[in-house]
Amino acid sequence: MSASITLSRLCWSTPDRSPLFTDLDLVFGPERTGLVGRNGTGKTTLLRLIAGQIAPASGSVRVSGTTGLMRQETGLAADLGIAELFGAAEALELLERAEAGLAEAAELAGADWTLPARIEAALLRCGLDVDPRARLAELSGGQRTRAGLAALIFARPDFLLLDEPTNNLDRQGRQAVIDLIRGWRAGAIVVSHDRELLEEMDAIVELTTLGAARHGGNYSSYRARKAQELQAARHDLAEAEKQQAEILRRERQAAERKARKDGAGRRSRGKADQPKILLDAAKGRAEASGGANARLRDARNRQAQDALSSARDRIEVLDPLRMEIGSTGLPAQKLVLRLQAVTGGHDPARPAIRDMDLTVTGPERIAITGPNGSGKTTLLSLVTGALTPLSGRVELHVPHAFLDQHAALLDPALTLRQNFRRMNPDADENLCRAALARFRFRAGDALQLAGALSGGQRLRAALACVLGRPEPPALLILDEPTNHLDLDAIEALEAALAAYDGALLVVSHDRAFLESLTPDRWLELGR
Repeated sequence: MSASITLSRLCWSTPDRSPLFTDLDLVFGPERTGLVGRNGTGKTTLLRLIAGQIAPASGSVRVSGTTGLMRQETGLAADLGIAELFGAAEALELLERAEAGLAEAAELAGADWTLPARIEAALLRCGLDVDPRARLAELSGGQRTRAGLAALIFARPDFLLLDEPTNNLDRQGRQAVIDLIRGWRAGAIVVSHDRELLEEMDAIVELTTLGAARHGGNYSSYRARKAQELQAARHDLAEAEKQQAEILRRERQAAERKARKDGAGRRSRGKADQPKILLDAAKGRAEASGGANARLRDARNRQAQDALSSARDRIEVLDPLRMEIGSTGLPAQKLVLRLQAVTGGHDPARPAIRDMDLTVTGPERIAITGPNGSGKTTLLSLVTGALTPLSGRVELHVPHAFLDQHAALLDPALTLRQNFRRMNPDADENLCRAALARFRFRAGDALQLAGALSGGQRLRAALACVLGRPEPPALLILDEPTNHLDLDAIEALEAALAAYDGALLVVSHDRAFLESLTPDRWLELGR
């Protein structure tokens, strides 16, 4: 019997009792499935339910076969060794004692002499050439992620459960994950916003506020069908609005006819030219007929309102997010930024940036690339003044905004509204609410604490606070801005930055995102 995962009438709510899943039914077979959806729709929670880390409020999760969830926390377990990550520390220690002639014959009966080669193969498959005896503390964050993935595939589960596996990886690491999934022949459920990785999927499952929908094929096929669905939803909305308007028009006409008849009836009764019994009978028939017509109109109105509400809900799910940035008015010849012979880094003995010269004039767009550890974030810290150069000079001549992938400019103890007003003290309440609404923080959403948001929601809120200003900064400095954004938000950010008329400094490992910005220059570090 082939491996499968079946979710039946699954229900789960957030700690504040907001329903996340209600009667969710899904089946995953032995294929590669991309799990997508806007931030907050429950993608990570669904993986945890499947892995058995949390229990559903009701319904069931039935797993036929074995699963392996990539351990995101490996980045924090600095005292853990790679061998321990693989669950092979004792077995490798036995082999070392055997090679030293210290193992007993009874122990050697259970020795796995192929283990070192198999661990090495798993590490190499994820693009890592490291000693299994190394500690995670000796590796970069991206290398730890790849080590965790290698340990997962080493166990050969029937289903890989991967939550944003390419986050924090450089280009080489991302390609290793893509190659791994491309060659994976068992089941996999992959939560990701990495469009290159999603192109390797056999199916896409989208989570929305309306439930889950499965689309056969890869990301490109999914986007094409989504575009068709959006066009159909807009047509349905237009028809529902037309039907509602027609019903309201008929109600007005009926009310006007009734008013005329009632007036005529009153005038006729006033003349007393007919017997009262006949007038009362006519009045009774009119009232009965009017009541029946009113009930029929009410029923039609309810149907039309239900259709309209359903069409609007569908549009809300399908309609892409839009981000709007006002004009900076940055002149083409304006000096924006100048670095002269700048050397700097967190370790004075080994500075990541050495003797760098860089001049940015007018609305130039510069994409900054390079492997992890090459100094990309250090360079941005030197530009923004967060880090003082060891030597050289940094001149910043225009207002700027810096957004890192963790949205550190937000105060987690404040609401989104309070954060916006703190960063934009001249903005009134209407402008604040309008700016947040453009980034899909509507009505009560503005009163959420920034610290309670998901990573993607925080970054979207930070973008709203910076890009929603009446006068946006003339220089935007972005450090891995797509790492925690959902697919809709990434595409909206691409569209907004395409229309932005200021200068850009962008660090990203997402090649598709960088290319969408049409950079004037590519600055590759670490060469």
